[in-house]
Parts: sequence; structure tokens; C-alpha cells
Amino acid sequence: MTEKTTATDPRVTGDHIRELETQTGRITLIGVVHDHPASKYRVRSYLTMNQPDLLAVELPPLALSLFRRYADDTQTPPAYGGEMSSAIQAAETTNVVGIDGPSCRFVYRLLRQLHEDRTSVGTTRNVLGNLFSMSKTTLRYATYGLLTSQTADSGSIENQISYETTADDDPTVQAADEMRQIQRAQAVMNALEPPRAAHVRDVTRDEHMAARLMSLSKDAESIVAVVGHGHLDALTDRLQRERL
Repeated sequence: MTEKTTATDPRVTGDHIRELETQTGRITLIGVVHDHPASKYRVRSYLTMNQPDLLAVELPPLALSLFRRYADDTQTPPAYGGEMSSAIQAAETTNVVGIDGPSCRFVYRLLRQLHEDRTSVGTTRNVLGNLFSMSKTTLRYATYGLLTSQTADSGSIENQISYETTADDDPTVQAADEMRQIQRAQAVMNALEPPRAAHVRDVTRDEHMAARLMSLSKDAESIVAVVGHGHLDALTDRLQRERL
């Protein structure tokens, strides 16, 4: 299959990429759908042409070693790790950071959000249950990354997501399928009010990632951040509101 040039390729055009000026340079947000071939292509294509000083990915810091391991693959994109390992592989910089929770600072923000919102006992219990689940998954990633650091093939502990399109399809087919995934997720969110616990978690994640990017921008002139498409609007609003 012959791929279209980046200037016209629907996988890298549209509203998937947000470029924000900072006091010292630029932060570029790249929105992705997890494991989608169009998203893998987007991050790889953008980073190949726009190498940043720092790459930020929507991963907990403790999980980063495993995704670095995934990125250390002879094939492109890597067999495992989706768009995150694709981004790490494509970036020339070794300055790669995970900006998502859980972390000590993330837990502090989450507890502060619970206090400020005066959440009910039930909501607090659910939020802390979600935090425990996130922490357990992160520790599993960290442990697996450590155990497989010296092996030839780490395999994957993630469940691979399958879509109705593959990397072999025409770019327009891939882009259309990705947009359907995004629209479907937005439709569900618009139709159903998210549980209070999920709202608290998502607000905290957005606040945490935006704060991490603002802090990192003080020492890096150019930053590319790969995040879930659902975080794009909230992160853009927060970063612009803080005027970077």
C-alpha cells in the first residue's frame, strides 16, 4: 500500500493535534485512541518530523520502563504498547516522562479534590477503590518491566484491542474508523452522566497531567505529549487558562 503524504493524510490532519505556545517554547498535544492503527501512525509521523526536547506520555512513571522495553523492538511500530511505545520508539530524545497517575503528587491532588468537593462516603469509597485498582495495575507493569528487562522478548501483559481496520488499510479507512471510535465514546458521555467517582478521577487526572506539563515546560523548549483523545479539550483549556 502506498501511504499519502503527511500534509494530506487524514490520520494526522484535523483536530487531533494541538500546538500551544509557552513562555519558553511549545507544548504539542497529540490525541490518540488506544491501540488504534491511525493513532500509532499519527504519533510516529509527527515525531519523525518534529523531534522534541522532551516526550511526555499518558503513563504512570512506574510503568514507563515496560513501555521503553516495548519500544526497543526491531519492527515499526512495536508489537506491543500501542501508540505509547510507538511514540517512544519514534522519538530521538531519551528524555521521556510519564505524566499520568498514580504517583505521590497525584494521590495528594486526588485527596484534595475529595476534600474540596465534600464527596459522600460512598463516592469517596469508590474513588479510593479506583485508585487501588490503578496502583495495582501500575505495580504489575513495573514488576513485569523489571522481570523482563534482560530477556529477548518481553511479550505483553496488556489486552490487545482489535478494530475493524488495520495498518494495511487505506489511510482514509483507518481515519474514518478512528473517528467512529471517538464519536461513539463522546455519544456515550453525552447520553450518560458519569458516576461521581469517575468525574473526580478524570478531573484529577487532567489537573495532574496539565500541572506536570507546565512544570516540565520550564526546562524544555519543545514538548510533545501523547494523551488519550478524551483528554485533549480539558488539557488544552487548563494549559491555556494558566497561560503557560
